Amino acid sequence: MLVLETSINGMTPKRGKVRDIYDFGDSLLLVSSDRISAFDWVLPTGVPDKGKVLNQMSAFWFEQLGVSNHVLTTDVSKMPFPLGTDISVFRGRSTLCRKSRVFPVECVVRGYLSGSGWREYGETGSVCGVRLPSGLVESEQLPEPIFTPSTKAETGHDANITFDAMVEIVGGEAAEFLRSSSLDIFARGSEYALSRGIIIADTKFEFGLFDGGIILIDEVLTPDSSRFWSKDNYKPGKGQPSFDKQFVRDWLTKSGWDKNSPPPELPNDVVAQTRAKYIEAFEILTNKKLA
Repeated sequence: MLVLETSINGMTPKRGKVRDIYDFGDSLLLVSSDRISAFDWVLPTGVPDKGKVLNQMSAFWFEQLGVSNHVLTTDVSKMPFPLGTDISVFRGRSTLCRKSRVFPVECVVRGYLSGSGWREYGETGSVCGVRLPSGLVESEQLPEPIFTPSTKAETGHDANITFDAMVEIVGGEAAEFLRSSSLDIFARGSEYALSRGIIIADTKFEFGLFDGGIILIDEVLTPDSSRFWSKDNYKPGKGQPSFDKQFVRDWLTKSGWDKNSPPPELPNDVVAQTRAKYIEAFEILTNKKLA
C-alpha cells in the first residue's frame, strides 16, 4: 500500500514519508502506509503490513503507558467516513486523533550509545551538550538515559540541539515538561520491553498542545521511531542487529546507489526479511498476532 487506492469523498490527504493525513475538521485521520524511507528517500518498494505494525504497536503503547494522548479510536467502524467509503483499506492501519498544536521539536531519549549519538560522542565526548563519561564503547548502556532533543525537518535530517536551544524554541516551562515526560515514558516503556526480551536503545516522542494541556502524539515506541535490540544477543562494543529496516539500509549501501538520485527497487528477499523483523518486534512486545 504505497499510496491509497481510494479517496475519502474526494479528499486529498497530506502525504508524509510513510503516512497519509486526512483532515476531518475537528479531528485528523492518520493512515500508516507500507511506504518505507531510508537515507531521506521514500523507496519505490513498500513493505507489506509495515503500516499495520506501526499503527497497532502505537495503539498498544498508548494504552499500556496510560498517558494523555491524541487517540480517539483505531476502530474504523467508529470513524466518520462518508457513506460509500471503502473502509477495508483503512482497517488496522488508521488512527482517528485529536488535533493539537504540535511542538516543533523531536523529544529524543537515549539509553544506549548508538547512531548519531555514538558519532558525536567520538568527536566531542558529549551528545547534544550532555557530557558523558570517557571510555564508553559503541552500544554501551549509559549511566542513565539522557534527553537529546532535535529540530523537526520536513525533508532531510533532523538536527540535534541542546536543551538550552530547545528552551529558546518552546519556552522553559514546556521544555521542562517535555523532558521529564519523555524520560518517564522511556523508563516505563523500556522496563516493559526488557521484560519481553527487547532493549529499547533510543527513541523519539512528539507532543502537542490540546485543550490547555500537553498530550503525546504521533507514533510511540515503534521500529520506525526507536532502536530495538534483542536482549539475548546484546554485545556492547559494536553495532547491534535491530528490529527495523536494517536489511534495507544494508542492501542500499551495498547496491552502489549514490543516495543522491532516486533509489532502486528493493529485491523480494530484502522486503520479506524486513517485513518479518517488523512483525517479530510487534508480536514480541504486544504478545498479539498482527490483525
